Amino acid sequence: MKTFVYILYFEKLNRFYIGLTTLSLEEKINNHLKKKYSKKNFTQKADDWKLYLSFEVLNYSQGRQLELFIKRMKSSKFIKSLKEDKVKYESILNKFKSF
Repeated sequence: MKTFVYILYFEKLNRFYIGLTTLSLEEKINNHLKKKYSKKNFTQKADDWKLYLSFEVLNYSQGRQLELFIKRMKSSKFIKSLKEDKVKYESILNKFKSF
């Protein structure tokens, strides 16, 4: 089963959302846009989330560790650097290969 860590971006709020899914990325984003999740879900605040970055991971455990790591960084600067710096992107993925 394919598993993805994904990062959505909403320009109007200048905010990122980091998530984990076993659905296809297209299906997951459509679910967010159609507001299929709880009204308390952060993604309900916006209506035009765009996929900013995604990581295909080996399994759910690895994905969860990666998702939590990115969330703990609490930095849009860090997230932007992942997209711009392929070496950093690869090193982050390699860091979580053992999970």
